[in-house]
Amino acid sequence: MQRGNKEDVDGRDKPGHDGEGVRRVGNARMVKVIAERDEVIPKLAEVFRTHGYEGTSLSLISEATGLGKGSLYNFFPGGKEEMAREVLAHVDGWFSQHVYAPLSRTEDPDHAIAVMFDAVDEYFRAGGRVCLVGAMALDATRDIFAAKIRSYFVGWIDALAAALRRRGESKARAQLLAEQCVLEIQGALVLTRALGDRGVFSRALKASRQRLMRG
Repeated sequence: MQRGNKEDVDGRDKPGHDGEGVRRVGNARMVKVIAERDEVIPKLAEVFRTHGYEGTSLSLISEATGLGKGSLYNFFPGGKEEMAREVLAHVDGWFSQHVYAPLSRTEDPDHAIAVMFDAVDEYFRAGGRVCLVGAMALDATRDIFAAKIRSYFVGWIDALAAALRRRGESKARAQLLAEQCVLEIQGALVLTRALGDRGVFSRALKASRQRLMRG
């Protein structure tokens, strides 16, 4: 009796047994992991906002996300530091899409600036939400995330200054106005939290908008 070759026996020469199916399953699992990981990041952000980087423990993170420590380390092998870096990247991504890009690319600079103020008001929930990047800039662990913190503020100031230059402002004045605007927004967030009065943020944002829109 003629024996089948090894490929016939183990089926590796047959359709669906060439590893493609295994790769598809592996890719599907990877996509699922990435999606689940992305869903966790906003929850992590709120924990860091509430407790600060130093005050955030894995127990608090586990409670907020509903994930055990094993699952958290599966998503973030670098632990709490990696979680914080991913949160900062998530914040930067939101601002890049909703603030920096419109400021840098919208043809009408005044419209772009108006969009910025609306987006900022929405993101910070009319003063009810702490600026996580600003909080980390003042935290004892600032040096760990210095590059990401600087990138956030520089990106915002540069994008706003670019819009102001398109409106006709000189480079020096555009830079000054942009720095002043970001300073006012960040300062208003701090004072709002200190006084427990969202009206502080609303008034500051309105005044800053009027000043900048008048040029």
